[in-house]
Amino acid sequence: MEKIKKRFTILSLFKSVKTTMLILFSLLIVITMFIFLLVSLNYTERTVVENSTDYTSRLTSQVNRDIDSYIDYMKNISSMIIRGGDVQKYLFTGQTKEEEQEAYERIITQFNTVLETRQDISNIGVVTRDGRYIINDGTDRLNENISLEDVDWYDKALCGRESVLTSSHVQHMIRNNYQWVVTLSKGIENPVTKKNEGVFFIDLNYRLLKDLCENNSPAASSYVFIMDGEGKIIYHPKQQLLYNGLKEEKTDEVLRCGQGHFITREGNESRLYTVSVSDKTGWRVVGVTQLSELMKNKKEMQGTYVLMAVLLLGAAMVLSMFFATAITRPIKELRDSMKEVEKGNLDNVNVAVSSQTEIGSLENSFNLMTSQIRQLMEQNIYEQEQKRQSELKALRSQINPHFLYNTLDSIIWMAEGGKNKEVVRMTAALARLLRQSISNDNELISIEKEIDYAGSYLTIQKMRYRDKLEYEIEVDEEIKHKEIINLILQPLVENAIYHGIKYRGSKGLVRITGRGEGDKIILTVSDNGIGMDETALEEIFDRSKAREGNNGVGVYNVQTRIQLYYGTEYGLHFESRLGEGTQVTVTIPKHCREEGRAEHEQA
Repeated sequence: MEKIKKRFTILSLFKSVKTTMLILFSLLIVITMFIFLLVSLNYTERTVVENSTDYTSRLTSQVNRDIDSYIDYMKNISSMIIRGGDVQKYLFTGQTKEEEQEAYERIITQFNTVLETRQDISNIGVVTRDGRYIINDGTDRLNENISLEDVDWYDKALCGRESVLTSSHVQHMIRNNYQWVVTLSKGIENPVTKKNEGVFFIDLNYRLLKDLCENNSPAASSYVFIMDGEGKIIYHPKQQLLYNGLKEEKTDEVLRCGQGHFITREGNESRLYTVSVSDKTGWRVVGVTQLSELMKNKKEMQGTYVLMAVLLLGAAMVLSMFFATAITRPIKELRDSMKEVEKGNLDNVNVAVSSQTEIGSLENSFNLMTSQIRQLMEQNIYEQEQKRQSELKALRSQINPHFLYNTLDSIIWMAEGGKNKEVVRMTAALARLLRQSISNDNELISIEKEIDYAGSYLTIQKMRYRDKLEYEIEVDEEIKHKEIINLILQPLVENAIYHGIKYRGSKGLVRITGRGEGDKIILTVSDNGIGMDETALEEIFDRSKAREGNNGVGVYNVQTRIQLYYGTEYGLHFESRLGEGTQVTVTIPKHCREEGRAEHEQA
């Protein structure tokens, strides 16, 4: 009988349905609360970050607008001074000494006025290509160690028409005046040559930039810094640390980000960068906020959510236990009754129908089943036994006529040839064989007797095919006393002779061997006849294509009898090659088990 495979289900994890329901309900609630916790924290964090990003974006945009206005104002100052005319008169056009001195004094006055009113301007001046200059109040001098051609911003202003704004740098063009500044410069055109031959410049210190950045910091631990389009820091609240290599900023990420924001994940040092890019200067105003400060109440929120989850889980456990007990009570009663049926006690096992639900329907069906099971069991056992015996007898009756017909045909052939002694010997052998096989009502016989049956048959056939047949029998002694269902080998030998040896041009050989192999017995019948092709091998057990006259039914019946008695894992296996011969292997269990019958009866 086939073993029923166990199918995995959730209920198979635990022995009790009640326990399963409690654990599943609890697990469902825990998973739900866990998901709720994750979603809530994630939503809260995302909302805080989005709000902070929006707020910081507005601040950085405002700082950028203020810087743009500031730079525009400085450009207006430079344009006003350049267009006033005194600079061109002093630097380029021919004037008398008195006119040149007057222009010089007016320029100095303008410079002093700007320096006095604007604390954020460190230097102001004009410088021509040929070395004429006025710087601040006129007392500052150019650094004689520096060539104007080596000053990058000077060369750009001289060659261009627009104002040039530098990043932060040390102003080393003025002697003994080495300050960190941002320089705004513009070329001065010679009215005569119509070419830029001088440069006006203003050095801006960090006073205004510092005020703008510090006054617009998003939070206490946050800060704002400024960098140019090439990634150079223009202003940073910790600028000294940056230049000394004690602090780093994500300048590459800021350049890649453009206008927008990004987050660096560095544990407790994770930060939110918000970038605003100026269309006028190309500068980037960057607001940096510590995420730990934004989420400083995160642990409190986590604790609150976990406490809520624990309370809800406890309440759900109490309710689950109550409902699980009520639901599983009828199932337990039904289980107890079924255990009594398993023990064979079919009396007084009916259960009370508790409801009209599926469980109630199951209880009602169980009661109907137990009331009829005795009659069904007895009737089924009787019918199966009768059916099995009928099938086995029918199969045996199909084998015997074929054997008798072929043997009598051989006797007739020898009688017609005048071989009276051979007829007598063959008839005697046939009588002995019939007594051993047909008259034997035992379904099981020893392998030794089965070998004798086949040997008697081979003796008869060898007398018939005197010049065409030889046979060999080699069976281990240890298996001769083992039992086998009768008339297994003879049909296979007959098949080997009629389908293999008969059509061979020379003398053929039929060989029978037997051995034990583990818990199995292996018997083989081989011949060196004409063999079979793959198509014939595939159809060997196809009854619809078996040939009645040539024992095709015999092979099918042998296979059916073996599998009917021992099971489908046993039976015949054919190997054959055209022109070389055929070998059939018979596999049966070493121990004849009565449980083989029992399994068939229960199938």
